Amino acid sequence: MEAVDSASDSTGRSQRRVGILYDERMCRHHTPDDEPHPENPNRIRAIWNKLQTAGITQRCEVLSAKEAEDKYILSVHGKSHVNLIRNISSKQFNSRRNRIASKLTSIYLNEGSSEAAYLAAGSVIEVAKRVAKGELDSAFAIVRPPGHHAEQDEAMGFCLYNNVAIAANFLLNEKELGINKILIVDWDVHHGNGTQKTFWKDPRVLFFSVHRHEFGSFYPSNDDGDYTMIGEGPGAGYNINVPWENGRCGDADYLAVWEHILIPVAKQFNPDMILISAGFDAAVGDPLGGCHVTPYGYTMMLTKLMDFARGKIVLALEGGYNLTSISNSALACMEVLLDEKTVTGSTEAYPFESTWRVIQAVRQELKAFWSVLADELPTKLMSQKAPIPKILFSSSDSEVEDVEELLQYVIRPLSTLRVDEDHHGKETCLFAESASVSWRSDLSKIDIWYAAFGSNMWKPRFLCYIEGGQVDGMQKPCPGSMDKSPPKEILWKIFPRRLFFGRESTRTWGLGGVAFLHPESKNEDIMYMCLYRITLEQFNDVLHQENISSYDMTSPLFDLTSLGCVKEKGSINLEAVKNGWYHNVVYLGMEQDIPILTMTCDSSDIENFKSGKIPLRAPSEDYANTLVKGLVEGGQLSEEEAVSYIKEAATKPL
Repeated sequence: MEAVDSASDSTGRSQRRVGILYDERMCRHHTPDDEPHPENPNRIRAIWNKLQTAGITQRCEVLSAKEAEDKYILSVHGKSHVNLIRNISSKQFNSRRNRIASKLTSIYLNEGSSEAAYLAAGSVIEVAKRVAKGELDSAFAIVRPPGHHAEQDEAMGFCLYNNVAIAANFLLNEKELGINKILIVDWDVHHGNGTQKTFWKDPRVLFFSVHRHEFGSFYPSNDDGDYTMIGEGPGAGYNINVPWENGRCGDADYLAVWEHILIPVAKQFNPDMILISAGFDAAVGDPLGGCHVTPYGYTMMLTKLMDFARGKIVLALEGGYNLTSISNSALACMEVLLDEKTVTGSTEAYPFESTWRVIQAVRQELKAFWSVLADELPTKLMSQKAPIPKILFSSSDSEVEDVEELLQYVIRPLSTLRVDEDHHGKETCLFAESASVSWRSDLSKIDIWYAAFGSNMWKPRFLCYIEGGQVDGMQKPCPGSMDKSPPKEILWKIFPRRLFFGRESTRTWGLGGVAFLHPESKNEDIMYMCLYRITLEQFNDVLHQENISSYDMTSPLFDLTSLGCVKEKGSINLEAVKNGWYHNVVYLGMEQDIPILTMTCDSSDIENFKSGKIPLRAPSEDYANTLVKGLVEGGQLSEEEAVSYIKEAATKPL
């Protein structure tokens, strides 16, 4: 259906017709006893009040919320899930509502939850339908609870129904609307796992998510958000994940991704309509997000998308938990929809090195599906990068009361990203020199021996931790170290230590146990170790990768003080990566007056292995093969001897 002509204002300029939807009834969903919670009714109230104060609501068509019909919800969710959400607020669930919520991940439920969930889903359908029909040019649905984490049969991550996915299916199934291809852009700081799974095999929907991932350690804490997750069957290539390796990504990082991934692909895809899962938890000051997108950044991201689908765009609120941040960000987006480009900001910044690394990986993974991604990015472009800075806060990193005083923080020309100049701004910022530069420089001068006893005994596997990449059998690549220099020397030694294999599965190797060193020495045990002479800086990066940590590395995990301590005590647990499996650094002596270090689990893990709380498991064939290759190519054992060595370690009780 063709859109009717837009109205004009008194100056004769074409005025966009923008819808906005807010309903106080969605505030009835709150914690059972009004306990504090980041996803609370004040989120949408703050946005609505900000837009009213700024005069935005007077220039928009204010729409009424409508509850979604079950038949539309059932296009995304299963019957049992719909029955649960429909009835969960009724009296019959009063005695078991909290117990049901406790079994779900990051969910609370109360007497107002059902109504709010139906209103949120129905409201996104309503605004999407009005935009698709051409009655509106674009719209913003200020809804809660959010939706993008909700899966077919599970509420999770504050989300009950997947509002955007339901609206997308509605548009595609209502043939008279003429919407055949939809681009869903999810810029919430968390991966939109529910939306991804809904359209995993559907080429009519191009799903794009940019999010903190940190190798699966950031919520929802799995591999769904990895860049290798590209869709399946007819949907292969239509699922694009851009997974940040670290927090503190800001305008420059997001705009680089827009320029070199999203915008070229969107142009080739040519959508009929765009739905945005508009979470504002990547904004500066968000207590959960830890990123640094400014209102100007959201302005630029949305402005670039306005060039597609004749500007037929619907924003649906997802996350965002700093009331000032989400209000300012929502206002910036509404001014774009109204074509009132008043937000200013800095157009000068560099992306992080990790951002370029992720962009390259995504383009490489998807170039077979999108010809616009086939060309290599210029080395000169990717050399323009910023270190991860240590921002100076008056309070904690995660809570900044005056968000407008905290702006982008690494100033450099961004002309190579071709950021539109109509928004060039005059804002300034305060930032500290990267703390990581100082410690890395200091620790790069100190050598240690890293003693490998598992898959890292095979040099090509260990080099994945230094240079980046993966070897056969690995299910995900390593980012590599900041210093990619190869080991200065390699030698082998035998230690009186116990090798064993445990855990059900790992993200890197899949099913099967992986190698651990028993932290207590036993003279009758024999353990082959390959020693790599690397710098203490590189050892920190290996530690970080082994423990798949969200630690931002602005300071070292293991410094010279730690080195002195481990020499004295024999082993130390690293608090910063205590949730990792290799957070216990063990001192094994000296070689050529250089300390020998390795990493393993701690004594409490050993007790859990012994009790069966954590399973002892033989390694998978792929994992075992890397150990065999290391031992054979290292000249330590024959293949038969290596297989026997591994088998004995895997079967001998602790």
